[in-house]
Amino acid sequence: MRTKKRFLTRNESYLLAIVLIYSTIVALKNPAFLSFENFFDLLRAASGKLLLALGVLVVLISGGIDVSFTAIAIFGGYTSARLMLATDIDNLAFAFLVSASIGILLGSINALIIHIFRLPTLIATLGTSSVFFGLMTILVGTKSINAGQMPSSIINFGSARLFEAVAPSGNTYGLSVFIIPVVFAILVTWFVLYRTMLGRGIFSLGNSEESAKRAGFNLFLIRFFVYSYVGLLAGIMGVVYVAEVRWVNPVSLVGTELSIIAAAVIGGAKLTGGEGTILGTILGIIIIQLFNSTLVFLGLSSSWNDLFVGMILLISVSVTSYQQRLKSRRSLTFSD
Repeated sequence: MRTKKRFLTRNESYLLAIVLIYSTIVALKNPAFLSFENFFDLLRAASGKLLLALGVLVVLISGGIDVSFTAIAIFGGYTSARLMLATDIDNLAFAFLVSASIGILLGSINALIIHIFRLPTLIATLGTSSVFFGLMTILVGTKSINAGQMPSSIINFGSARLFEAVAPSGNTYGLSVFIIPVVFAILVTWFVLYRTMLGRGIFSLGNSEESAKRAGFNLFLIRFFVYSYVGLLAGIMGVVYVAEVRWVNPVSLVGTELSIIAAAVIGGAKLTGGEGTILGTILGIIIIQLFNSTLVFLGLSSSWNDLFVGMILLISVSVTSYQQRLKSRRSLTFSD
């Protein structure tokens, strides 16, 4: 008998419930949380993280763990800004082209190292993360760029909105243009994972490398795409990040990679590979961004953020592990 496909997985249902319950608690404590102005600010702040999380999701599904994507993002964003200042090319498309190209190049280096030397992905990307950071400081420099020095095209991009409205306080707010690359990345990631043979190969590789090889998938091409793709999204995020904060230095973003990986895992992606959803990853980012942005509404310090994120991560991993054990038991029962 064919079962009807559910719109939400069980894990996604839990995460959506957490978002709704937590948002209700914050709103009861401080009604200002429910304003459209705050909602659009949350979307803007989460845009860059979501770009990185989508790349991390693809890597996790393939059975890998990449911790170099933040180094790639700042490499691309910082280099593009410095290059724009050095060449007097004040053009947003140029910034994205430079940063995305750097991301693809560095991501492909990860793929080559992982595939040729058969290194564990965590160890390989941990090493390349330091290498990429060192190369950036040697080749590009370590000088910070403040808002007064930033190219005007990046400043304008950071403040641009698809539409604007006026709040009762007189302040203007609206939907940031950052949503455009995010929506594009979501659609491309969905299409690749669920509508192409390449996507099937990514899931197959994550479930079993040997099975993927026997099925005829080219493991090198799959890995090359996976790490080049996460590099591409990291490069795009580098420009978005620079535009968001309106200043940049070489140590920006360093140390934030674990929270992005945690968001994907909270969303249901398995660290062992072969499983993960785009909606779950989006909900994971929303939860982490909610904690980052709303603790002040509850009168709590930012130090509580790690506690809440850690608790949800442990619960999410435990539930996923428990569901997997139940599934395995059912499989053994039916096989008998």
